Amino acid sequence: MMMANQYEKLVAQKARLKEKMAREDFKLRQSKYYENRQARKARSRRLIQKGALLEKYFQADKLSVEQTEELLKMFADYVNAHKPSKFKNDQPKN
Repeated sequence: MMMANQYEKLVAQKARLKEKMAREDFKLRQSKYYENRQARKARSRRLIQKGALLEKYFQADKLSVEQTEELLKMFADYVNAHKPSKFKNDQPKN
């Protein structure tokens, strides 16, 4: 009788722990989803801002995506060769 009671307690404890693990797993997945969503939103915002700057300074608002790429390719080598070191990718970000 004593063993059956102890067994039932262990089974109940196991069930509670499984539920707790499932809740924690859900929280973790939800947190990762939120972080990924925030990163995507930040990237989208950055791309929109850079696109607006491109249109402003290159007067490219009437160009197609293909034409814009062609325009950028024309100047990419020159710009990358003459880019100040503070704008190069290998510099640590402050």
